[in-house]
Amino acid sequence: MTKAIATYALIGINIIIFIAESVSGGSTNRQVALKFGAYYAPYIERGQWYRLFTAMFLHFGYLHLVCNMYSLYNIGQALEIFFGVPVFLFLYLFSGLAGNILTYFAGRRTGRNTVSAGASGAIFGLFGSYLVLALWPGIRGASLNGIIQVLAINMFYTIANRGRINVMAHLGGLIGGAAVTCILLLVLI
Repeated sequence: MTKAIATYALIGINIIIFIAESVSGGSTNRQVALKFGAYYAPYIERGQWYRLFTAMFLHFGYLHLVCNMYSLYNIGQALEIFFGVPVFLFLYLFSGLAGNILTYFAGRRTGRNTVSAGASGAIFGLFGSYLVLALWPGIRGASLNGIIQVLAINMFYTIANRGRINVMAHLGGLIGGAAVTCILLLVLI
């Protein structure tokens, strides 16, 4: 069986950064999150564009990390094996960036400036990718029923906790992952 080394590497990177956050003052400490590169629009507007990327690897608290890494572990392996390491990594990183970019533009429209972090934009991109695979004619093995259930549960939780969860990151990641997968399948098939 093929090993999903990129999935395991992403999980490892997230755990290492979480430990570093924890020993530097706590993973739920806003100042620690900002020091490590959390998303914050005023800093991005001052030229710290790297925050659109680094925020994907930070988490607020143990439960946040565990939920995201559990999702990554479950869906990441299947997509990495299907696409291969380079395409999987591109899909993951593009989705996370898409989520943070949508967050940025939505925040500019509403004037809302919150500190945000987490891998969930990238993970929602993986959900979007898996959904496209489940709907694409001729692709076998992707469970449409399963991904719809996962998306429904996650979207309900996202909307129910919209004051604490970055809805735009989830939506941007979902759209980004689905779009990249459609393009990839059109080119590859």
